Amino acid sequence: MEVFSDELGIIVYAPALVGEDRRTLAIIHGMEGALPGLRLGWTLSEKEEFIALPHRDEWVTANKIDGGFPFLCNDDKNRPVTLTGWENPNGLAARSPPHFEIHGSLHLDEAGIAAATNVLAAIGEGACAFWGHATPSNAAVEISRQTRDPVRKPGIPPRGLPVLKLAEHMRSPEIPHRLGWLNYWSAAAARAIGFPEPALDAELLSRARRTATGGWVVRLTDAPLDLDNPAHLDALKRAYERFPEIGGRSTP
Repeated sequence: MEVFSDELGIIVYAPALVGEDRRTLAIIHGMEGALPGLRLGWTLSEKEEFIALPHRDEWVTANKIDGGFPFLCNDDKNRPVTLTGWENPNGLAARSPPHFEIHGSLHLDEAGIAAATNVLAAIGEGACAFWGHATPSNAAVEISRQTRDPVRKPGIPPRGLPVLKLAEHMRSPEIPHRLGWLNYWSAAAARAIGFPEPALDAELLSRARRTATGGWVVRLTDAPLDLDNPAHLDALKRAYERFPEIGGRSTP
């Protein structure tokens, strides 16, 4: 499906699926429950035509592919909502095993923005994830350019943002590789980066929500992150300064 500039992209990183793992349906049902009226009851043909899935859960269970689940969507190309997942053979940290990635999107309209925190929390909790984020597509592209390596990915990050390391330089899979607009941190991830520290994190805590498993969803800015907005760019830089573990920057 086409990527829209008014899209909120969601990426969540979790342990790989094993056996008859029920997390796939928990993720799908969780996303539907978090966005009122959402039904992920369709997929797309190669011609990007909607294919209805009247027995969606059974279809998903029978069509496990690439260690994940096939592409799902609503039936509205003007306000698309999508979800899929696969196993990434690479580890999230040095010497760590393959992991499960869940990719989704919401339309950045009033309803999508209002539901975004609940959607990210539902996916993160359903996946038993390490960490994840939900970020407007334009900002996400620039943030992805922060990850640099002198040999494999040379260059300078945009807008004075800090250099983030490749996954192979991370000390544990719980450490987030980057920040986003909304950040899902499991309880283990929050401990790994030192959040929350009440004396330091009052502003972030004012926009944070605790999850049922003791993790957090932390919103960097009230409105969706826009790096052309100096206040938003400053908020992103301040958050990186606060959490030097993110992106492996505290690792020699």
